[in-house]
Amino acid sequence: MEKHLETNTARSAEKEKGSPLLAKWMEIKVGSVPLPVYLSLSAVIVATGLLQQLPVNMLGGFAVILTLGWLLGTIGANIPFLKNFGGPAILSLLVPSIMVFFNLVNQNIIDSADMLMKQANFLYFYIACLVCGSILGMNRKILVQGLMRMIIPMMIGMICAMGVGTLVGVLLGLDWQHTLFFIVTPVLAGGIGEGILPLSLGYSAITGLGSDQLVAQLIPATIIGNFFAIMCTALLSRWGEKRPDLSGGGQLVKMKQGDDMADALKDDSGAFDVKKMGAGVLTACTLFIAGGLLQHLTGFPGPVLMIVVAALLKYINIVPKETQQGSKQLYKFISGNFTFPLMAGLGLLYIPLKDVVGALSIQYFLVVISVVFTVIATGFVVSRFMNMYPIEAAIISACQSGMGGTGDVAILSTANRMNLMPFAQVATRLGGAITVITMTAILRMIF
Repeated sequence: MEKHLETNTARSAEKEKGSPLLAKWMEIKVGSVPLPVYLSLSAVIVATGLLQQLPVNMLGGFAVILTLGWLLGTIGANIPFLKNFGGPAILSLLVPSIMVFFNLVNQNIIDSADMLMKQANFLYFYIACLVCGSILGMNRKILVQGLMRMIIPMMIGMICAMGVGTLVGVLLGLDWQHTLFFIVTPVLAGGIGEGILPLSLGYSAITGLGSDQLVAQLIPATIIGNFFAIMCTALLSRWGEKRPDLSGGGQLVKMKQGDDMADALKDDSGAFDVKKMGAGVLTACTLFIAGGLLQHLTGFPGPVLMIVVAALLKYINIVPKETQQGSKQLYKFISGNFTFPLMAGLGLLYIPLKDVVGALSIQYFLVVISVVFTVIATGFVVSRFMNMYPIEAAIISACQSGMGGTGDVAILSTANRMNLMPFAQVATRLGGAITVITMTAILRMIF
């Protein structure tokens, strides 16, 4: 009788475990879910998308980007060579863009993603959460020193890149004015929405050409520059692994001998608490809105002012510890689950390969490469005199040649350094604004 009971118990336990094959498949994760669960959920979403019945709202948008981003991120992380050079980020950004280029995505899917990414502006929510969480969760001394010190390599890199890029263009037989204003400047303009569009409006007012015509000429340099920045960042990250003396492992400012490194880098966000994360959401939204309000009053870019406000609050230490922990936990949740889905959405909507293909030429590529390489090399070299880690400084400098917030996400995720988002945003937004204002003024004087 006892033997019979033991046999039944063993069978029951084996039944609860399921088959060994299923258990093995359940160990494989795609994004945040086991593979069998992902296949079941994605089958419903893909079938609905093919039938063009996806809801054109945030639910449909999240379904599209999560399904696509988690899959491409997982594949990129498991390809032997590519995974060490930003594979998840590159695939998540590039494959959806290629699918759109070859008309492999129907309009219903694009409309659903568009509703989330552009109309609901999920990109800004993502950036606000990352900026707020990383700033409030960062050591105050490292934060302030890093923000102040990045301005110097940013300005030097911008000036050197414009000189080198224009010189390369002239040596390759291109007109210096076209090279400077239509290839070099767009790379450093800080993205499409915050850089290319206002730049095209400024150029249009000066030259009399249509802004739509100018945008088509300016966008390819931004996109190509963003891809080269991602590739260079992947190489820098790999180099940092081989040369630990050049890398801070995600920390920008070097600590002095008397500073407590462990205290500066420790994670004190505590155990995950959904209520604390709710406070983090409200804090991120409020800081973003405050930046927009200050932009209306001062004319400076709102995302940059949001960083200034958050850094000021952190420095004077008036934000309650519990709220800081909630913001840091929200940062972890958003960056851990939505980075590659966000990039998949950006690839679907923001990376028009048609424009890139139309601008392809060896001279064009070489000019863009020279600009990207110059800003990265400048950040690497100047950092040695600014008490910063060269790899981290170079990665942040690479964001100067990225596509605004889109490029910052792609570049930092490639290097697995999303905590550097505040510094990257300063390099991108502030550097881009300075570039647009300066080059528009110079074109007006020349024209």
